[in-house]
Amino acid sequence: MQEWYDQYKNLLFKLAYQLTGSAADAEDVVQDVFLRIYDVPPERLTEPKAYLCKMVTNRCRDLHKSARKQREEYFGEWLPEPLAGTAPDAMESVVQDDLLSYAMLVLLERLTPAERAVFVLREALGFEYQEIAELVGKSGPNCRKLFSRASAKLGLVPEQPVQPEAVTEEWVHGFLAALKQGNLNELLSLLDPAVELISDGGGKVHAAAKPVVSAGLVAGFLLGPFRGAATMNGEVTIEVSRINGQPGLLLRSEEGIHTVGLLHLRDHLIQKLYIVRNPDKLQYIGR
Repeated sequence: MQEWYDQYKNLLFKLAYQLTGSAADAEDVVQDVFLRIYDVPPERLTEPKAYLCKMVTNRCRDLHKSARKQREEYFGEWLPEPLAGTAPDAMESVVQDDLLSYAMLVLLERLTPAERAVFVLREALGFEYQEIAELVGKSGPNCRKLFSRASAKLGLVPEQPVQPEAVTEEWVHGFLAALKQGNLNELLSLLDPAVELISDGGGKVHAAAKPVVSAGLVAGFLLGPFRGAATMNGEVTIEVSRINGQPGLLLRSEEGIHTVGLLHLRDHLIQKLYIVRNPDKLQYIGR
């Protein structure tokens, strides 16, 4: 079992993270699966990778049922839990880290649990439809339909690789410089006219309860309390760090990381800004 754990733990963590949007839940799922597998008869483990993926998928679907009510009662906007980096592992050749991008995780929330499972297993892990059918308990043609439906909801062309516009460190540093300098014109030049800022405080810290939309309103928000937090000498530091496979912003005080900011570009302009401030969602990244 230890050999399987060493070989598949990173792959299973990525699968669970993509299915739940929570690093903490993904870690718990993987640990739970490896505890449960000791009770599985050896004759059912001839294909350990597939069986482990099936166990993770089923466990995540169970979690989704309990999480649905929590999301309905959640205060303000709900965003996935950010993940520091995306360190390579032994299974990297079959995992597309583009599917770990934060913007993609946000989009995955549009899908039903079945659509999400089929899409992630197919697009991120490269499973064939018949393999997916066995993992999720549906027919091959049904899985094709689910994948096509999921792709349409995500605005993707079926069977085409996901190719998000790259956010470079230089780009993020330029954005940060405009923010720190309070340069409104420079900031506006970086924002799509219909840019949307989504902030998640979970009702525990200050955050916008609803999305902030349009370049003018977003710039005003950024040059207000967010800029103030980013420029407090000696109390808060702000750094560019790799988050979910792309450069993002970490705001850190003496107590630890209290804000994570991520950008999503389209046509070389910021289309989406995601700001995570809920302390429960920053525990994993703050380790």
